Amino acid sequence: MKYDCLVVDDEKMLADSTAQYFNLFGVKTIAVYSAAECRDFFKQDKACLVLLDINLGGISGFELCKELREKTDIPILFISARTSDDDKIAAFGIGGDDYVQKPYSLSVLLAKVKVVLKRYGKRTSKEYSDGSLLVDFDAMQVFINNEPVKLTQLEFKLLSYLIQNENRVISKQELFENVWEDKFTGDGTLNVHIRKIREAIERNPGNPEYIITVWGGGYKFSGGR
Repeated sequence: MKYDCLVVDDEKMLADSTAQYFNLFGVKTIAVYSAAECRDFFKQDKACLVLLDINLGGISGFELCKELREKTDIPILFISARTSDDDKIAAFGIGGDDYVQKPYSLSVLLAKVKVVLKRYGKRTSKEYSDGSLLVDFDAMQVFINNEPVKLTQLEFKLLSYLIQNENRVISKQELFENVWEDKFTGDGTLNVHIRKIREAIERNPGNPEYIITVWGGGYKFSGGR
C-alpha cells in the first residue's frame, strides 16, 4: 500500500495522534514506533514522505536516515525535542529535508508536510474511489454509482475519518475524540450516525460491506466491493 506520510516515532501516543490528524485532512498517513518497524514497512509498502524522530531508542534517527538514503530519495523531515544547532546541521548533512521542533502544532506540521509533498510532486489523497463509492474530500461530496448522496457535515466527517483509516479498527472512543472532539459523546449518538451513513452508501444496510462493526472493538472501513 502507498501512503503520503510515514511517521517514525517511539512516542506512540504522539505518533498515533499525528497520523490520525493527518488522515482526517486527506494526507494518508501511518505510524510506526521503531527503526525495525520502519524497515519492515518499506519491505512491502511505500510512502511519499517520512517524519522521523531523532531519538528512537537503540538506534538514532540519524542512523536510520542514512539507511533510508541508501535506498530512497523521498523527503525526510526530522522531528526532535532537542534544540542543539549541531543536531540540525547533522540532520541536513545526511539528507534531511527539514527539522521540526517538539512540541509542535499539528496544524502547522500538516501545512509543512503538504508543502513538501507538493514541492516533490506528490499528491495527497484527495478522494476515495472504488468504482461504486466516490468520496471527494475537498468538495465534501459523496456519490454511489455516480448518483450524489446527501450526508450532514458530521456524517461526512465521520465517513472520511473511517476511510482515511481504511482496514483499521477504530474504537468508539477514538471517533468521539477525533470526529466529535468530545470524548463524552454517547454510543447512541454514534450508532445513529453510522446507521444513516450505511443507509446512504450500502447496498444492504443490514449487512454492510463498507462500514463493518467489530464487536467489542468499534468500526472498520473495508474498501472495495
